[in-house]
This record gives sequence, structure tokens and C-alpha cells, in this order.
Amino acid sequence: MKKFNITVNGNQYEVEVEEIKDSATSISKPQAQVSSAAIQPKATVAPKAEVKKPVVTSGAGSVKAPMPGTINDIKVSEGQTVKAGEVLVILEAMKMENEIMSPIDGVVKQIAVTKGAPVSSGDVLVVVQ
Repeated sequence: MKKFNITVNGNQYEVEVEEIKDSATSISKPQAQVSSAAIQPKATVAPKAEVKKPVVTSGAGSVKAPMPGTINDIKVSEGQTVKAGEVLVILEAMKMENEIMSPIDGVVKQIAVTKGAPVSSGDVLVVVQ
């Protein structure tokens, strides 16, 4: 019986290997036994929940696209009263949905985009006054 220390994925294990001889052949077959006392389970780190931060554009008037992407949804209509922080449109960029919010309380004067339309950074999405 031989003892070995083995490291697997950063975890160290102590194993005992016993050589067993088969009576039909002279080939030896190694057999490993892991000492349960030597196994130290890796501490698991819970993945952090992804916090989706809504994108709020600054300034009054025109709400512009902060990045290039595609308009997935329009949450308001022209003439609708909105509060600061209310979602106006959903912009998909790099496989992520970004909530574009109103920077001010006001009334939606114009919606400058349509659902499914591609937009570039700085394009006007909605006008709020």
C-alpha cells in the first residue's frame, strides 16, 4: 500500500494505492482508495445576483440612446405623463436589455423610434417636456 498526495482543481487529496495481482495473469492492476478524512471539500462561493442597473439619461428634453443597440419595446405613448425614473423604452445592446428611463417628470411629446429599430449612440429616442 502506497500513499500519495494528489492535487485536483486546487484541492489536495491523500490517496492510498494498493497493488492487486490477478491470479490468471501477472499484470498488476492499481486500485485507488481515497481516505474520506483527507478529502476537504472546496468552499463554494455563491454567484452574485446580477443587478440590472437602469440607464437614466441626464438633462431635460431629448432622451438619447447611451449606446448602440435595438429597440425591444416602447413602454410609453405620446401625450402620456411620466415621472422621473419611469421606463420609457427597452434598448437591447450586447444581448442585454437596458431600461432607458425618463430623467424628469413631464409629458411625452414625441417618440422618435419604433419597436425593432436599430439605434446608434446619441440618437434621440423620446422627447419629454
